[in-house]
Amino acid sequence: MATPVLDKVEKDSAASPYITVTFRIRRYNPEVSDAAVWEDFQIEIDPKERVLDGLHKIKWDLDGTLTFRRSCAHGICGSDAMRINGKNRLACKTLIKDINPEKPITVEAIKGLTVMKDLVVDMEPFFQAYRDVMPFLVTKGNEPTRERLQSAEDRERFDDTTKCILCAACTSSCPVFWNDGQYFGPAAIVNAHRFIFDSRDEAGEQRLEILNDKDGVWRCRTTFNCTDACPRGIEITKAIQEVKRALITRRF
Repeated sequence: MATPVLDKVEKDSAASPYITVTFRIRRYNPEVSDAAVWEDFQIEIDPKERVLDGLHKIKWDLDGTLTFRRSCAHGICGSDAMRINGKNRLACKTLIKDINPEKPITVEAIKGLTVMKDLVVDMEPFFQAYRDVMPFLVTKGNEPTRERLQSAEDRERFDDTTKCILCAACTSSCPVFWNDGQYFGPAAIVNAHRFIFDSRDEAGEQRLEILNDKDGVWRCRTTFNCTDACPRGIEITKAIQEVKRALITRRF
């Protein structure tokens, strides 16, 4: 006959770690309707799993038409930025247990970019702004015969802004960008910062003139939405202010 202690151990080991969670997803399919609708899905999931795992379960088991982007699923590629419970996050880095799973988890596309279907937006305007700031090293003279050396102190000057993964979480959290898609946006400015303050680069003045445009860095209203939204912890508002200061002083 089993002892009470063993019965408890067996019971605990048999207890399921899964909980029932409701995902409330904003669906949009232009081939069906011009209007977006909210749709609820109930799934059983371990609360230690991620929102991305929940979306996979819905797509694979409940509704194969659910559309979203994802690639590496480990917070490196930046593909799966979306609004989760009203806040921009990476679905692959957001744990179910951290977002109050007792209530419906709302998931929708990031704002400010045209929704193509469900959680997928047209990223072309975002990447065009990125391309416009020349996000690459520009040097003059002959091709070097060895690597371009840089001190640790010079590298530290722009270290923070090298972390950007182009997920658009910052830009699509910006109220200025919501209201005017011509604004370069935080991500483009961050990537310009990365080269403006690189001691090896020789196109800082050119990038500053690009950002001195009416749709450039001066449109920032310092609301800190971008800094709060960044999944990489980049001090975006600080970087934008440093670019503004460089425009005024021409020192960088």
